[in-house]
Amino acid sequence: MTSRMTSTETVEVPAAGTYRIEPDESTVSFATRHMFGLAPVRGTFALREGVVHVADPVQTSAVRATIAADSFDTGLAARDNTVRSGQYLDVAKHPDITFTANGVAHDGGWVLRGTLTVRGRTEPLDVRVDEVRVLDGTLRLRATAEVDRYAWDITAMKGMTGRRLRFTLSLSATQVAIA
Repeated sequence: MTSRMTSTETVEVPAAGTYRIEPDESTVSFATRHMFGLAPVRGTFALREGVVHVADPVQTSAVRATIAADSFDTGLAARDNTVRSGQYLDVAKHPDITFTANGVAHDGGWVLRGTLTVRGRTEPLDVRVDEVRVLDGTLRLRATAEVDRYAWDITAMKGMTGRRLRFTLSLSATQVAIA
């Protein structure tokens, strides 16, 4: 089944089953602004592992993904080290960032209703699914989310670093064979 939402968004509902996210073929990128909103900042995180369980009905599907917090990378070592420090992500105490969703809603587009855990704090997060395609048992998913770091009590350097980060997730997942 294909659901056409707009001219640029296509969601092909995959066959029910479990799909293992392939970290080396997936990307978690973000964009924000710094210096009082004047300068753009782009970067990435590495995905550690994840699984997509497509259910029937699809609204009861589930997703779990783990991001390596210490993989934060903007290409500027001083900034990256500060973000990894106790001021922001505190990766020594909190090595993982996790997203878990136990449902999918169709509100003018597909949305994963879930939670994001950062620094041991869990808050709700909706992830908009922009594209899903399946080819030869491989699920390719593109999704976006906006994260307000203040919701996770990460408030250091309020004027110098962006409050909101716009994430783009490009995931590749392989269907797990049932034995």
